[in-house]
Amino acid sequence: MTVHAIRTVGDPVLRTAAEPVTVFDSSLASLARDMHETMNKVNGVGLAGPQIGISKRIFTYNIDGHQGTVCNPVLEILDEETIEDDRTIEGCLSVPGIQMPLARPRKVRLTGVDVTGEEVEIIAEGLLARCFQHETDHLNGRLFIDRLTGDDRRRAQQQLRHKAFQSNVDHVQDQRAATIGSAFSNKTGNSFLRS
Repeated sequence: MTVHAIRTVGDPVLRTAAEPVTVFDSSLASLARDMHETMNKVNGVGLAGPQIGISKRIFTYNIDGHQGTVCNPVLEILDEETIEDDRTIEGCLSVPGIQMPLARPRKVRLTGVDVTGEEVEIIAEGLLARCFQHETDHLNGRLFIDRLTGDDRRRAQQQLRHKAFQSNVDHVQDQRAATIGSAFSNKTGNSFLRS
């Protein structure tokens, strides 16, 4: 298995809609294993293809005993309501150091296929529903910071423009490299969602 470098905000692949997965072979299964390995090594709960430079509609997840890989996901909102417990702090492996409260619908239906092409349908609530929404956003070229509004959006934008943000990105990449090995370049458990 291979651990991949995590692409960070500013990389064009994160702002480009990913292409559908059309070939379900051993290469796709290997990619899914690599994505799970990478996600686990950096303590993420989800990881989308674009986050490792693969512009394909695939993501992995591992939350509270629910884990898997979904290709070509389609989300349906089943309950628009957001409750206080669901307004958790959200973060992203591709936007290191920025965490903000973000309201998302509490219940979704996710459909798609697994790495063998078999249909997948999952009804998810809470953190799992949030993860599915976050990862599907990645596949559409959208980051969680794009969904922020008001003061939270202004604070996130200020943090992104501050020179300390790039220093933090470099520091996080250095830490990942020290933990994982040379897969990460220094330039390139949680109560909040990091995926």
